[in-house]
Amino acid sequence: MTVVPPPRAASGALPVRLLTRVECGEELPALAWRAGAGWRMISSAVLGGGIGERAWVLNAQVSHGYRRTDPEAHLAGLAHHAGLRGPGVGLMTAADVRRYGHAHDGGVDAVATAGLGVRGWAAGPAPGSAAPPDPGTVNIVVAVPAPLTDAALVNAVSTATEAKVQALLDSGYDCSGTPTDAICVAARTPRPGEHPDSFAGPRSLWGARLARAVHSAVRAARSEGPSAAGREGTAAAGRPRDGRGAAALGTRGGSPRTVEPKRMSVRPAGRLDPTPAQAHRPPADPKTCTARPPETLSGAPVLD
Repeated sequence: MTVVPPPRAASGALPVRLLTRVECGEELPALAWRAGAGWRMISSAVLGGGIGERAWVLNAQVSHGYRRTDPEAHLAGLAHHAGLRGPGVGLMTAADVRRYGHAHDGGVDAVATAGLGVRGWAAGPAPGSAAPPDPGTVNIVVAVPAPLTDAALVNAVSTATEAKVQALLDSGYDCSGTPTDAICVAARTPRPGEHPDSFAGPRSLWGARLARAVHSAVRAARSEGPSAAGREGTAAAGRPRDGRGAAALGTRGGSPRTVEPKRMSVRPAGRLDPTPAQAHRPPADPKTCTARPPETLSGAPVLD
């Protein structure tokens, strides 16, 4: 993978990179965050889920109708070809990850990708299924620049989920999310003698910042719901149907839509053309597709 040096330093704790690959003849993007050492993460992801030390996060877009039965191995292979090493977190989505939202609040960074074509309320009448779910559609990654206890990490997931639902309602969606939403919250590993925070609820120091960042990132992410259908690239996409809680929405040359609330810095990610990269030819895998064209990975920094 070839990475172009950024012309300026990326701000925030969660600088993401846009990667592209060719898979079964289709060009698919992914977002990668090379966190490095010193991070503890909690995640519901299929790869690297649970709580533990993690060094990277990959949010990979896959085709609609994804049918592979080994998503963990698939993500691990994508991470390897992207040059991500060590333990990490891998998420999947059928939403366009190039339309992600990125928000900052008081040192907390949040990145969200959102596709709401299949949405509803968590407490629904459906009996549920034991089969693995399809790739996630609302994926959230949050970085907190402070150490948190295990209990506080769990608390942070709850806070982020509440903020996501609030953002969806404020955007005019009558739902709590999709059946396959996934999340990853990262916090700094405590240094010797450092006491991690024990709380991350919406009224705690870090929980309040996390909630506002997640709320804005989800609002900013381009969705596939009815408000956005047929309005690609317009400021009306995702606008609340009744105008409640409407904030300034906009686009810029393929950038994700952004929200500009008070006390928060929300910046468009910008879409950069990928740089040429060396072609990779992974081992044959009948689960992926019948024809195996070379898979390529290339990347360019996304400056936030």
